[in-house]
Formats: sequence, structure tokens, C-alpha cells
Amino acid sequence: MRARRLWACFWSWANSVTIRVKIMGIVLAMTLILGSSVTFHVRATLTSSLRGQLQQNAIAIGRDVAARSADLLLTNDLFALHQLVRDTLENNRDVRYVFVTDSAGVAAADSFGGRLPPGLLAANSVRGERRFRLQVLDTEEGPIHDVALPIMEGRAGFVRLGMSEQRLWRVVGVVTTRLTVATLLVSFAGMIMAAFLTSILARPVRELVEVAAAVGGGGFDRRARVWAKDEIGQLGIAFNTMIENLSRSHQELKEKEVMRLGLLKKVISAQEEERKRVARELHDQTSQSLASLMLSLRALEAAPSLEKAREKAVELRSSVGELLKEVHRLAFELRPSSLDDLGLVAATQRYVEEFASRSGLMVDYEALGLDDEGLPMEVETALYRIIQEALTNVAKHANCKHVSVVLQRQRDSVVAIIEDDGRGFDVQKTTGPDNAKESLGLFGMHERASLVGGRLTIESSPERGTAVFVSVPVESSQGHAE
Repeated sequence: MRARRLWACFWSWANSVTIRVKIMGIVLAMTLILGSSVTFHVRATLTSSLRGQLQQNAIAIGRDVAARSADLLLTNDLFALHQLVRDTLENNRDVRYVFVTDSAGVAAADSFGGRLPPGLLAANSVRGERRFRLQVLDTEEGPIHDVALPIMEGRAGFVRLGMSEQRLWRVVGVVTTRLTVATLLVSFAGMIMAAFLTSILARPVRELVEVAAAVGGGGFDRRARVWAKDEIGQLGIAFNTMIENLSRSHQELKEKEVMRLGLLKKVISAQEEERKRVARELHDQTSQSLASLMLSLRALEAAPSLEKAREKAVELRSSVGELLKEVHRLAFELRPSSLDDLGLVAATQRYVEEFASRSGLMVDYEALGLDDEGLPMEVETALYRIIQEALTNVAKHANCKHVSVVLQRQRDSVVAIIEDDGRGFDVQKTTGPDNAKESLGLFGMHERASLVGGRLTIESSPERGTAVFVSVPVESSQGHAE
């Protein structure tokens, strides 16, 4: 549990520090790990190698002493034997002690001044046909490599020689210190390089953060500087492209909002105007017809004879017929009943016929795959109003001779196409922000299409006519004819 808490604390700290600290920490940790590993392996290898050399030197020196002391023991030249021990100790810095014993194991010459340490004589011995025996002794001064060698196969005596590891450890210590210093220097140089590299990497990242914050606050004029052609540079380019797209989308949203507000005002104004017109027509025509009907009823009531009453009844029936036509016309202008009773195809055909009669234009109408089609009411209403608005624009602006209206059911959508051979217009210029008021009708068509999940496209150019394409998705479960 404690290790888990420590790991959680470390992970939380790592997530809170900057990229520079993370990279520098990684470089420092890897350098120290690598340097420590190399130092450990070099130290172990060097120690093993030096220890092997120490033991080989001990055997070589012992054999030399054994060879030189054989004649001295046989002639009992103890002075020369002591001199040999002293020379061996002085000429070999790693030799800690040397002593020579006779065949009975009694010390004949030693480097201790005749005072052998207790137990040293029995600590190592060589018997039988062995040429030497090496034993590592633990002493107060540290490990001693004690080698015992026979003189003339033990018949003349034995040589004991001890090699100290003190110089070995001094060499190992020097090498370890140098490797440690080298590791620290490499770590320091790595930190400097990491700081330099992270400053190069962090600078564009910090700038991207600043630009992102500015864009988040609405400053779409800010752009990230491209420092290089690497991955961060590509990120900066992609970031600038994203800002441009966001700026364009933001501008389009603003323009659409302006046009939406204008359309809303126009709709409200149109509703009020329509109400005024209906009220005026009800007052001027329908109310007058009703007043005339009342007078006719009074005249019928006061008719002096049946013949006069019949004449008044005929006049009354004619007035009621005119009144019914007027009410029917007002109701059709508000919403054609054929759209509810017969559907989109019949209502559109009737409107197209009335439009052709009213405008004097040649209008072709064709419906494909929609004879038995039942579309959602909102889809039928949107398509009908879009066709109505498009034909109204044709009558006002196109100055054409021929108009074509096509309704077609495709696999998973209903398409309406309204095309004329009139003078056309520049779509981009007309629908731009400078002509927002003049293009409210077109914007209203777009809005009606988008409300039912459809898309409206206008293709036009000066003197080449205009084509309006509307595509509204519908559920494929509704059967249709191809």
C-alpha cells in the first residue's frame, strides 16, 4: 500500500510539472542509470581482473622464493634466507608477509622478526603432490591471499606468502572515482543539452497555447508562428488552418444570424401585412357581401308576392356563391387545402397551373416516383413553400420564357428542381453579407430546407438561367417507384 501511495504521488507530480522538467528529468535519470551501470560493471570486472593478477603474482613470487631458498635450506644458510625474505618483501609492494619453514613446519626465516601471528602457520598448508595452495584469509587489514608452495616437493620445506588487496582497492577506487566524475560531467552536459532542446521544443508549444487561448476568447486574427518544418511546425500549420476554418465558420454564423434576424423581422412583418390584407378584404369584400346578403334577405322577407320572392332568392343564391368563392380564395392563399387533402404532388401541380396562368410563362411540371408516396407533413410543407418562393422569384427577377419544375423520389430522399432560362445572377455576390436584405428570400429557402434536414443548392450565372436544387432525406422504409 505504501508503494502504491508513493507511486500515486509520483504520478501526480509528473503530471503537474512542465515538459521541460520531464525531459530534463528523463535525461538526468537515464544518464545516471547508464553511468552507474557502467561504473558497477567496470568496477566488478576490474576487481576480478586485478584479483586474478594478484593471485598469479603471489604464485609466481612464491615459486621464485621456493626455487631460491632450496639451496639455502639445504646448506642451512639462514642469513641468506632472511635476506631473501627481506628482499622479496621490499621489492613487491603487494606482498604483506613471507616466511619459509623447514620440512617439519618450523619457521626458518620470516618477515615478522621471528614473531609469527598466532594461527598463521596452521592457516594454510600444501600436502601431497599439489604444487601450491591458495587461501584467502580474513584479517584486520582486509583479505589476504595466502599461497603455500612446497620446496623440493616438501622435502626441503615450504614457502608461505601473503598478498594484500590494499593497492588493488586503491586502483579500483581511482577508476571508480573517475567514472563517477565522468558520469556527473556527462549528466551535467546532458542537462544543458536537454534544457536547450526543451527550450526549442517548448517555445512553439507555449505559443500554440497562447494562440489557442486567444482564439478561445474570440481573437481569430491570431496565428501561430511556424518555427521549423518538423512535426511541431506541421502542427502549427494545421493549427493555423483550423483557426482559418473557425474564423470562416464564425463569420458565416454571424452572417447567418444577421440574415436570420432579418428573415424573422420579414416574417413578422409579412404576417402582419397578411393579417392586414385579410382583414381589409374581409372588411371590404366579405363584409360588404354579407351586408348585401342581409339586405337581400330583408327584401326577400318584404317581397309582396311569391314571384318577387323567387327573384330575390335567385339574386341571394348568386351573392352566396360569390361569397363562397371569396372565402375559398382567402383560405387557399393562407394554406392550400389540396396539400392536406391530396398531398404534395397534386397541390404543387395546381399551384404551377395557377402560376402559369397568372404569369403567362410556359411551365413544365413533372413528378417521378411520388404518385403513391406518403411523405411527412413537414417535408411536404417545406418543399411546397420552397417551390412557391422559387417561382415567385422567377416571376419577379428572372425575365424568362420557360420554367421547369421536377419532383422526384430517389433512394432515400425527395428532390425538387426548379429551373428557368432567364437572365440569372451571381450567386456568391447576391447571397453575400452586403446584400443580406435582398437575399432574405433565398435565405428563407435555405432555412426551410435545413429545418427538415435537407440541403438547398442554387446554380446560376448571368444570362445563363437559374437552377434551384432541393434534397430532403426521408426514411427508406417508405416504398417508392424507381
